[in-house]
Amino acid sequence: MKLASRLAHIDPFYVMECAKAAREIALSPACDAAQGGRPMIFLNIGEPDFTAVTAVVAAANRCMAAGLTQYTQATGEPLLREAIGRWYGERFGLDVPARRIVVTAGASAALQLACLALVDDGDEVLMPDPSYPCNRHFVAAAGGVPVLLEASPAGRWQLTAAQVEAAWTARTAGVLLASPSNPTGTSIDPDEMRRTLQAVRARGGAAIVDEIYLALGFDARYGQSALAHAGPGGDGLVSINSFSKYFCMTGWRLGWMVLPDALVTAVEKLAQNLYICPSAIAQQAALACFEPQSIAEYERRREEFRRRRDFLLPALDRLGLKVPVAPDGAFYAWADCSAHAASSWDFTFDMMRRAHVALTPGRDFGRAAAGRYVRFSYASSMAQLEEAVARLGAALS
Repeated sequence: MKLASRLAHIDPFYVMECAKAAREIALSPACDAAQGGRPMIFLNIGEPDFTAVTAVVAAANRCMAAGLTQYTQATGEPLLREAIGRWYGERFGLDVPARRIVVTAGASAALQLACLALVDDGDEVLMPDPSYPCNRHFVAAAGGVPVLLEASPAGRWQLTAAQVEAAWTARTAGVLLASPSNPTGTSIDPDEMRRTLQAVRARGGAAIVDEIYLALGFDARYGQSALAHAGPGGDGLVSINSFSKYFCMTGWRLGWMVLPDALVTAVEKLAQNLYICPSAIAQQAALACFEPQSIAEYERRREEFRRRRDFLLPALDRLGLKVPVAPDGAFYAWADCSAHAASSWDFTFDMMRRAHVALTPGRDFGRAAAGRYVRFSYASSMAQLEEAVARLGAALS
């Protein structure tokens, strides 16, 4: 059986490979709680320890009881698209009409649709190094060529407009950005975002901006959507969002995208053919996300993530795990482990075995600083974070 050649351009997802190794170590006698060991603490996966709020679960149950489980429109339930549009107005002061919103089977489906709609074979797409690995694989799966440009702490680990202008060639189709970013938790400064989008538009390109952590921001300056800088009708910009992170619905696999008017029909056609529609149950449940009591709970959780960040950053600094740029959103810290090991990969496995704390090495997220940096996820409880810091301190001393 012959495999498709595109697989050669897609690396393994090392986050998941490390997670498998962590689970295996967790089952060892020294680590398995059932055998009296010290349980593994997982700070490696970007999944909130909070789950769907009560109103969302109740809405899903009502949906199933009423038999509202059939296909929806490929672009999503009209009521949900309208609710998302209202949320942009209430949260960000933006006018985002429902006609430009397409509900998808998670942000991953949205990224796939965007790449298939905008990237031709051989097209180059600029993105920062470090960045979420699956984003470059979506580009490669569409036949494009991801071009990683080294980002730095001075630029908040994000691309600058100057870098985009310097790297642009006749083969460049656009940029794929994330704000806030996975793995760094840092956002693009709004002035830099505006300049970058202007540079892309001036060259006839497209900008895809992953904003799935946008509502999990801790700083008003950075908690702004790229849509605030879009041209008329959203020209040249695709914003990707999700119900997984802020709304804590990871396994429900529901996301959305905000498209330029000119792109909606093309994306609808792709969605119809690729997966027909998002989950009807998840869509009906997600309507409850926007109820006042749900938003109040999400905001309480956002403040809890801020509290965890404010505990973890100084603790890591004391351990010699410097975080050059404080995360302003999401639940990640990008820490330099070079004071303790020459390889972040080796450091990660050493801490799994000796401290029973699972981290994510930098290998997934790029090449420029992959050997020096590890990603901490503070999506776990404060108690888990405190225990993890104590264990790491003992191991590193």
